[in-house]
Amino acid sequence: MDTFASLGLSAFFINRLKERNIHCPTAIQRKVIPQLLSGESFIFRSATGTGKTFAYLLPLLERLKALLYPDRSFTPGNGKQDACAEEGPVNGAALTAEGPGTGERQIVTSVLLGKPLLLIAAPTFELCSQIKDEIDFLLENAPVSIHSGLFIGSASPGRQIEVLKRDRPEVIVGNPGRILMLVKMGKLKLRNIRFLVLDEGDRLTHDELLGETRELVSLLKPPFQAASCSATIPAKNRQLLLSLMGLTPSSAAGKVVDDSNEDVLKEKVEHWAFFSHEREKTVLLRSIIAALKGKSSLKALIFTGRGNQVENIVSRLWHYKLPAAGLWGGMDKTSRRKALDAFRSGETRFLVTSDLAARGLDITGISHVIALDVSEDRNIYIHRAGRTARAGKYGVMISIGTEGEMRRLSALEKTLGITVYPKVLYGGRIQAPDV
Repeated sequence: MDTFASLGLSAFFINRLKERNIHCPTAIQRKVIPQLLSGESFIFRSATGTGKTFAYLLPLLERLKALLYPDRSFTPGNGKQDACAEEGPVNGAALTAEGPGTGERQIVTSVLLGKPLLLIAAPTFELCSQIKDEIDFLLENAPVSIHSGLFIGSASPGRQIEVLKRDRPEVIVGNPGRILMLVKMGKLKLRNIRFLVLDEGDRLTHDELLGETRELVSLLKPPFQAASCSATIPAKNRQLLLSLMGLTPSSAAGKVVDDSNEDVLKEKVEHWAFFSHEREKTVLLRSIIAALKGKSSLKALIFTGRGNQVENIVSRLWHYKLPAAGLWGGMDKTSRRKALDAFRSGETRFLVTSDLAARGLDITGISHVIALDVSEDRNIYIHRAGRTARAGKYGVMISIGTEGEMRRLSALEKTLGITVYPKVLYGGRIQAPDV
């Protein structure tokens, strides 16, 4: 079994991971971390909740540290130790300092210090914020000085400009539109970028964001190491990403790194289907929740393909005395944060969202995903179902659909290689139709 130390990570980051009770790398991390540490550029794909963010953050922060502080190094991890065991921290100091000082910015002579070197672009404000939080966690109490900044469209440009002046971040996280705005204002320069990440690359290369993503990447000066990831990467998006990253499909780097051995949809998610007429779906949703409500661990994410219906569904659930929160496109930042906090804390056990608003969400403990429609797009089903069964746990994906939608689900069942179990409600209990 590979350990984080055997992958090449330093003891400092291994100890940071143990603060989260993370001892063993996931399948995708075992594949990606060594390749990024060696300087390779590539695309990788893995199911939601399998550790993609740490898969690129850990090695790229290691490389960034080496670039800024070449005369000092984090203590290497002990490759012989089982980092998957829960036996306390890795032995050894967090940093070996070969030069004077303790990592203070003013005594570091690197000409690159204080200049953006790592750029991480993501499509949604929520995902950008989560990435920034993970960077702050990994760098907490680090004996070298590396700053990060968050630049998203929902925040004040004035405050972001102050962050650039005050902190001079080496790591930039944000959505392409806001980063481009700051560049055009002359407040942010990207000519020194050495590392690029396009998180949820399929969405960044979708029609509505492709122009901004392409313009952003065009501002970077080669050579730079690039990586892109998502739970799904259709062929069209893959070609666009390869082009943006300066890779060719025929090259080794042009291949998608996949963790096909960690097929969460097949192994960790149970798939259920309920037939319903369109006008009766919300009533059936209420009955399904009532049948599940006895489960103390119940925490359900409810999807609708029509964003303009989110508020109506939330209102109906409250009418049924089922406290729920909602997310939809165009929602202001404060309301979105309030809804997410209520769901994360357990104040509400039901969160209704559109597919667009849910992109980038990273919420642990979701026991059930309930879809009030069935899309023909397999990627939508994968992204929805991937919100449950995280961190080795099991989950349930429930689809409520009309006759036509059940035919779509049957087609998806074959395409994805999953088994969907028909269910009905009888006497307030969920069971197979023939029982």
